[in-house]
Amino acid sequence: MRDLIVAVDIGTGSARAGVFDRSGTLLGRSEHPIAMRRPSPDHAEHDSENIWQAVCISLKAALAVAGVAAGRVAALGIDATCSLVVRDRQGQPLAVSGGEEARWDTIVWLDHRALKEADICTATKHPVLAHSGSVMSPEMEMPKLMWLKRHRPEQWAKTGFFFDLADFITWRATGSNARSRCTMTGKWNYLSHEEKPWSESFLQAIGLEDLRERGSLPEETLAVGEAVGRLTAAAAQDLGLDTECVVATGLIDAYAGTFGVLGPFAGEPEKLERQLALIGGTSSCIVAFSQEKKFGFGMWGPYYEAVLPGWWLVEGGQSATGALLDHIVRLHSAGGEPSAANHARIVARIREMQQDEGEAFADRLHVLPDFHGNRSPLADPHALGVISGLALDASFDGLCRLYWRTCVAIALGIRHILDKLGDCGYVLDTLHVTGGHVRNPLLMELYRDVTGCRVVVPDTNDAVLLGTAMVAAVAGGLYADLPAAGAGMYPGGSEYRADVKGRYDRDYRRFLALYRHRAELEMID
Repeated sequence: MRDLIVAVDIGTGSARAGVFDRSGTLLGRSEHPIAMRRPSPDHAEHDSENIWQAVCISLKAALAVAGVAAGRVAALGIDATCSLVVRDRQGQPLAVSGGEEARWDTIVWLDHRALKEADICTATKHPVLAHSGSVMSPEMEMPKLMWLKRHRPEQWAKTGFFFDLADFITWRATGSNARSRCTMTGKWNYLSHEEKPWSESFLQAIGLEDLRERGSLPEETLAVGEAVGRLTAAAAQDLGLDTECVVATGLIDAYAGTFGVLGPFAGEPEKLERQLALIGGTSSCIVAFSQEKKFGFGMWGPYYEAVLPGWWLVEGGQSATGALLDHIVRLHSAGGEPSAANHARIVARIREMQQDEGEAFADRLHVLPDFHGNRSPLADPHALGVISGLALDASFDGLCRLYWRTCVAIALGIRHILDKLGDCGYVLDTLHVTGGHVRNPLLMELYRDVTGCRVVVPDTNDAVLLGTAMVAAVAGGLYADLPAAGAGMYPGGSEYRADVKGRYDRDYRRFLALYRHRAELEMID
């Protein structure tokens, strides 16, 4: 009897696998690291075969932990970062930076090598950009592809396949070149609501008129919850499964997490439109659904059927949040490596200092968290971070003050995004938080108190994996549709309300003032 689902979540630094039953209970979990090459600060590359190996190792280990046989697994779900995989005509790895090591064939989502190309896209003012917040981000696939064609023409000439990472894994698993509506709509300027989803005029305007032929990109996409196919014999052996296992359409990781926390509302339109998902890890994504198409500057989307049939999805985000806190720890002379233990030590000391100093604690320190650009709502990938109020303090306590104010800045950035979503017509009052940020008590407190939203934390540490499992459960026939899977597999959550409403209003005014001052400085000749 095939009554179980397996799900794989491919993040920036590891692949995580989980085994779930029909009720959404996690029976076994495992994680395996993936390699990353950083040839320069703005370049980041993966080895897609290394990622496949990590998927196989983590999934086999999760099955072993759960103690279940392959014959019980109905479907496999995949979610991943929106990294770009490049293969040649034979389907073999093709180095994105050239050189002798073909294995580095994947441009990581956070890679910002294509800043100039993103600016070229924005300068076209093409109508397609209305669904990208009117500004192209270097984290999207089109600028990365432009960079490859412009800077590595010898590699471009050899290309045969371009994949979003989740689609690469489903191709590797099934041999099918089918693509997910989720990945293509969210990251490829594919307009799923249009009769002709690929805009030929846009591709011509940015010099990628040969993109679809070079990349074997199909005209149609599969909806979330559909089956791509069954595992090939080779993939089944690699994964520890069998060829009767169905592979579901791939998901962007943030959208998988979104469905993992908002799934129970998928069948209740009035409730769903008031809910917001915050997926916080290396970066942060803010996702909401709407029955109507609502545009907003600096917001990604609205995307039609990127997850739910008949619904539009909008996304805001911060390009570096968990990564920024790690950076602050490394940057400070009293910091060291940003291990979990080191973060916990900093948080504990902050609590002690807050008890002693009250609201005056680090009151004159102010931070703009745009160390890796501003994804939303300013849509400025060139933006830089700002720290105001530093003293001659190299002590551990000095680090704690800076860490606290960086946490405040991250939460103020979320409030900034929520305000702009409100301007676009979204009426949101409940924030569902998942991801690594749930383990940071400072961020969780601030998300509640800075935004004034009701905050819900799901009763699972793996909402991203759960959302992917929900989708796989539909593809595997365990549920009739996505709303049924969302309602049937969600474990519930714990609710928190703001304790100090209005306390951070002054901080928010200062935050916005600091943005104005930064803009003034950059305008001076």
